[in-house]
Amino acid sequence: MRDPYSVLGVSKTASLAEIKKAFRKLAKQYHPDQNKDAQAAAKFAEVNSAYEIVGDEKKRAQFDRGEIDADGKPRFQGFEAAGGPGGGFGRDSSGFEFNFGGGRGGGSGGGGFAGGFDDILSEMFGGRAQRGGGSRGSAPRGEDIQVTGQIPFTVWALGGKTRVELGPGRMVDASIPAGIAPGKTIRLRGQGEPSPFGGEPGDALITVAVAPHEAFRAEGRNVRVDVNVTVYEAALGAKVRVPTLDGSVDLTLPAGTTGLRSFRLKGKGVQAKDGPGDLIVQPRIIMPGKIDPELEAALLKLRDKGYDIGR
Repeated sequence: MRDPYSVLGVSKTASLAEIKKAFRKLAKQYHPDQNKDAQAAAKFAEVNSAYEIVGDEKKRAQFDRGEIDADGKPRFQGFEAAGGPGGGFGRDSSGFEFNFGGGRGGGSGGGGFAGGFDDILSEMFGGRAQRGGGSRGSAPRGEDIQVTGQIPFTVWALGGKTRVELGPGRMVDASIPAGIAPGKTIRLRGQGEPSPFGGEPGDALITVAVAPHEAFRAEGRNVRVDVNVTVYEAALGAKVRVPTLDGSVDLTLPAGTTGLRSFRLKGKGVQAKDGPGDLIVQPRIIMPGKIDPELEAALLKLRDKGYDIGR
């Protein structure tokens, strides 16, 4: 076997973190579940063997001191190794045995390395990878898709389903919880990229953004809406039609209503899980485009008398 440092493409002074990073990259590149090239399995095995030597602190120290070779076999001069790759014992000419510890692949000298190796593969392949290139269950899953969904204001406030674009020409229905905080993520299972290896597809992760509405504005769980009111309706009182999130209702304005006063419709706001908000109706008093001479005269008379018209 080649020098394990060369196999992993790291220097002899590389840190364990650098060695692990190099191994992860190469193992992912050559893992048989992801690379169907005829040479991939052999390269994967070579990478594994190299990492078993220099990815284990004890074996790396033995290799650096020249006590074991690249295959993990003892190479003391004047001793005959017994037990092969499994390590075991060396024997000198007097018959005295020397225990060199467990060799590659296990034993007490492995320092728990085999478990760490499996942990790395588990991280890389979602818990389904197995040493030697096999698999447990299905192949690696597909990639997740991350998009920002512009949710219509009324769907966001009331809750319901809306269409979200995951990519060019691809739309899905997403269920929107009423009042979900903007910036939160909704996960659609199995709506991500397909697995190129026959595994489960990834998920679609939709970051919530609320589209602005021409009439409604959110104020926490409450919703504010402006309603145009004529000067006559405001002065004399009237019933006006008010839009709500799910239709329209009649609101009675008392005589002398001003633009400084708002009206509250209980429970007509955001239908949040912990309780609905209210709809705040804000009158906007609209003057006629042309002032009638009689109205102008009446207003001048009121002004000259110092009549309080709502300021």
